[in-house]
Order: sequence, then structure tokens, then C-alpha cells
Amino acid sequence: MQHLKQMLYAPNQLTLLRLVFIPPVILFILYGDYSTALLLVLLAGITDGLDGLLARRLNQQTTLGTYLDPVADKLLLSSSFVALGVVHELPLWLLILVLSRDTITLVTVLVVVLTTSLRSFQPSIYGKANTLAQLATVVLTLAVLQYSGEVLRWLQQAGVYATATLTVVSGLHYAFVTAEKLRKMDTAS
Repeated sequence: MQHLKQMLYAPNQLTLLRLVFIPPVILFILYGDYSTALLLVLLAGITDGLDGLLARRLNQQTTLGTYLDPVADKLLLSSSFVALGVVHELPLWLLILVLSRDTITLVTVLVVVLTTSLRSFQPSIYGKANTLAQLATVVLTLAVLQYSGEVLRWLQQAGVYATATLTVVSGLHYAFVTAEKLRKMDTAS
């Protein structure tokens, strides 16, 4: 019942709205309606910022929101990357890199949770920077498909390489931090 009540909190409603945006974003990208996809991704980005702000201001930080928010972000960004990859607007190597890192991270968390007592996986500054770079890359790619301009194209390419770099850096950082936590648990027992 407590989780059901938490679903009604404004921050969690905004997070759920981001989840609702995912299928239309994918469809709009696949059918070439990049302006609508861009609008929805921008709205999703705004709701992402608002839900955290509201959770703190309204004292509505919940366990549900702690898990739901990053899942919504990851699903929106990953599905946007896949859709943009399918229509050949993002390089395949970037799509493989981003999805591989996310899959390795997910499998690692699952194995650690199932085999140890470790349950805390706090996002790092590198992970947050990676999420921001991915969002910027999606937005800039959709913008390039709508508007012409050499500066916009250059920014989109910078986003691609920033995303690639931060994907590797955040993945390595996550691996080292998790290994250190597991090492500490092993020496404590």
C-alpha cells in the first residue's frame, strides 16, 4: 500500500510520464517525425530535472523514485539510441558501446545483489555526466535532422564522441568502485 501511495507523489508521476513518452519517441523517430520526437525528448529532460527538484522541495523522496528515476532515464535514452541507430542517424559502434556498457552494468548489479549483501549502487559524477552526454547527443541528433547548420552538426558530432568517452570512463569507474566495495566486504568477513 505504501508503494501505491508513493506512485501518487508528483515526482513519481513525472517519472512515470517519462516512461509513457518512450513508445511515442521510438515511433516518431522510426517514422521520421523528428520534430515531435525532439519535443518529447526535451519534455522528458525537463521532467527529469523537475522530479528531483520536487522530490527534495516537497520532501517526497521515495524508495520507489530512487529506483524508478534511473530506470526511466536509461530506458528512454537506450530506446532513443536504438531507434536513431536503426534509422542510421547514430553510428553503430556508439550504439554497441552504450548498450554493452549498460548490459554489463546491469548484469554486474544483478550478480552482486544475488550473491552478496551489497545493495547500494550510488550514481557517480561520471555516470551522471554520461547520462547528460547521451541526452545531449539524442537532442542534438534530432535537432540536426530538423535544422541545418554546420555548428549544430559539429555539436552533434562532439556529443557522439563525448558520449563514447564518458561511456568508457563511467563504465571503468563503476567497475573499480564495485570491485573495491566487494574487496572491502571480503576483508571484513
